[in-house]
Amino acid sequence: MFAALVLVVQVGTLAVPVSSHDNAPVTTDLAALRVGLDTLYGGDFERGAAYFAALAERDATDPAAVVFQAGAYIWWAAAHDSADFELQRIDSLLTVAVARARARGPSADFWLATALGYRARQREVHGHAFSAARDAKAMRDIYRRLLAADSSCADCYLGLGVYDYGLARASALARLFARLIGLGSGNAERGIRYMRRAAHDGDLARVESTWVLAAALIREAARDPAGRPVLEAEARGYVEALAARYPGNPVFQRFLREVPART
Repeated sequence: MFAALVLVVQVGTLAVPVSSHDNAPVTTDLAALRVGLDTLYGGDFERGAAYFAALAERDATDPAAVVFQAGAYIWWAAAHDSADFELQRIDSLLTVAVARARARGPSADFWLATALGYRARQREVHGHAFSAARDAKAMRDIYRRLLAADSSCADCYLGLGVYDYGLARASALARLFARLIGLGSGNAERGIRYMRRAAHDGDLARVESTWVLAAALIREAARDPAGRPVLEAEARGYVEALAARYPGNPVFQRFLREVPART
């Protein structure tokens, strides 16, 4: 019912942001996270997962590395085009990440929202719509609260953009149910605008935001035959730039095969 809510699109996977703002736990090593994320984006998902596992062992209270260890497996699953790849491991890691973030309290709210966003994606993909909706709403509320405290948190806009866009593009029945349980109605234009902001101004979320924006534009192209050439060209341009930076990422390469360049 809520497939669009977490932006599960044929060409992509959900990615969520990280932040270098004051809301991040002070012990989070952002430079170390950047190394791991570059490894992940480069397509070496196994090495990326192992790297984040080592970081998670170094500080058994910090949720950030556990979140991205799960993220590495989610990208790896996307490369295999398999929603069931390492499913139990991913679920277990996200449970740990949520628990660590909650134990840290408000200082780890950003990482809590990030973990909840991943978990919403996982639950929706595997047919658990109600629990996915609950996690997605909690993610939205945290990001809104963080932005109210720090308007410069551009990375926060990715999660909000995915939420707004996904609700707007859900089925009529899903949108009705979403309003009944307090999820709101969403707004596709605003969602894409938020994604653009995160892609342009984000910190460590910039690559992730660009990828999710491209996936959303392809979805919009399918809805708009007249605008399809422009939307597909824009989306392909974003992914061409990602693939040029990370040529070993098979997810980016598959996108470029499935969305051919127009002459």
